[in-house]
Formats: sequence, C-alpha cells, structure tokens
Amino acid sequence: MQPYLDFEKPIAELEGKLIELKRLASDDSGVDIAEEVTRLETKAAGLLRETYAKLTPWQKTLVARHPNRPHFTDYVRILIEDFTPLAGDRAYGEDHAIIGGLGRFHGRSVFVIGHEKGNDTKTRLKHNFGMAQPEGYRKAVRLMSLAERFRLPVITLVDTAGAYPGLASEERGVAEAIARSTEKCLTLTVPLISLIIGEGGSGGAVALATANRVFMLEHSTYSVISPEGCASILWHSSEKAQDAAAAMKMTAQDLLGLKVIDAIIPEPLGGAHREPESVVRAAGAVIENALGEFDTMTPDEIRRQRREKFLAIGRMVPPGG
Repeated sequence: MQPYLDFEKPIAELEGKLIELKRLASDDSGVDIAEEVTRLETKAAGLLRETYAKLTPWQKTLVARHPNRPHFTDYVRILIEDFTPLAGDRAYGEDHAIIGGLGRFHGRSVFVIGHEKGNDTKTRLKHNFGMAQPEGYRKAVRLMSLAERFRLPVITLVDTAGAYPGLASEERGVAEAIARSTEKCLTLTVPLISLIIGEGGSGGAVALATANRVFMLEHSTYSVISPEGCASILWHSSEKAQDAAAAMKMTAQDLLGLKVIDAIIPEPLGGAHREPESVVRAAGAVIENALGEFDTMTPDEIRRQRREKFLAIGRMVPPGG
C-alpha cells in the first residue's frame, strides 16, 4: 500500500477495507463478496476523484512531497538510454543532491541534470534530501558548459525544497554558485527544457529552471520559499504554513495563469505516486515536443527566446497597449 497523506485518511480506510475483502476472496472461503468489492471500489474511486478535484495549495504541497513520487533516478531509468553520470565540480568535490550526465533521450543525445531526494533513509541522507551545496550548482554549470561545447540540448528535472543553508555551504559560496548557475542557464546557446517534478523551492530551483520551456507536473509546486519558511518570516510561526501556501500562488495552476510556466503535465488520479511510469512517459512526450521546437533555431535565437521569456514575466501592459 502507498503511504497516505493526512487528508487522504477516508480514502485509506476504504482502500484498506478493499484489500481485506480481496484477501478474503483469495482464501477460498466460499463467500461471494464480488458485489461488495465492486461497491467499495466505486466508492473509493469516487472519493479519490472528489478529494483531488478540490485540493488546497497546502494539500498540493504535501502531494508534491510524497515519498513515493517519481524522482530524478526514475525519470533517467525510464527515459534515458546509456546514461553516463559525470561527477564533481573540479573545484571542491561531488554533491549527490544534484546528479547530471550524458545519455540518449528518444534517440537524441542530451545532457540531463536534476535534483535527487532519495527514497529511503540511507539514500535521503546520501542525497541530502535534494538540497544541494555550492559544488552541486558548480557541477551543473560545468555540465551545461560541456553541453554547449558539443551542441547538445539540456534537460533539467527540479525537485528540491531549496539549496542547503548550512554553515559550510554558506562558507563555500552557495549564493554565488546559485547565481552562476542561473546566469549559465540564461546564456546557454543550446535548448534548455526544465520540468518541476515535485518541489521547486527558492533559488535552488531557479538555478536549474531558467529555461526555454518550463513545465510543471499537475501537483508540483514552485515558489521563492517553502510555505513553512514564509510563515516563519511573516507570522513568526510555521503553523501558518497553510495560509502561506495559499497566499504565495505556488501551484502549477496559479503559475500557468501568471505565465511563469509554459504548460502543466496532468497526473493520474491520486497523484504521480500512484502511476509513476505513466507520468514519466507523459513528461517525456512533452519534453520531446518542446525540444523539437528549437531544431531549426540558431544558437542566438535560442538564447534570445529564453531571455525575452524571462523579461516578459510580470511585465505590465498599459490599457490599450
């Protein structure tokens, strides 16, 4: 069974009863429970549909953080052939919170870079929960420079609560590293396609998502700070996180309306964690179409398009202008 979120408790109860009934049916008890199973399946599906049709921004945040949501390594496993990871920033060391390398995507050679959170205690500690330190962003810059040298497109997969704010990270210049990575994204002369697959938090996300095309999964989030961090600053209490999530306009639907992102990739009913492979393949199809848009564009046109895209965000147009 999938881990259930707090707001999914009624769904968990129904699906738990379904599992028990199906177990009884498989025990050859002689009791015909097919009708009851069908009734409960219909009720559970209806409740799931009703719940996910009216998720609040805070509930979407919880879905974006679901531990079974597909991560960077899942996307690489399903979409990228012959993936060869490239490690280190050639200055300090290796950061496992950001993984990057070379591979083939739908027959096209590409560089893939993204955050990895890990999926159990051991791997979460190894990848520092997807919170990169300076060397992670310097590694990203190095790989984007390689992609530019070999004229290969770049795909970035974003899933982080933010860059790591620890003392050592600050001492090694994490703010400067994020700025350099963002600058590199903006000046690249090869196509850069970014997908927010879970959390897109703060500059740690922007450093990989300043792209020609930015897509979000339906229940992912993208914001300047986490709801808890925002609540701690504004109300001096993280308990106001739900209010902060609503005020920050951090959902994919809000950001599409604000023209911060280009499109939303639908998720299966109940979230990406219920059908991870179908979500990954749907994302792959969107990325492939986006890359195709730049096949006939010159390097200068690719860079200009990206620059104009970000300059247009938040631009006020006078009435009749």
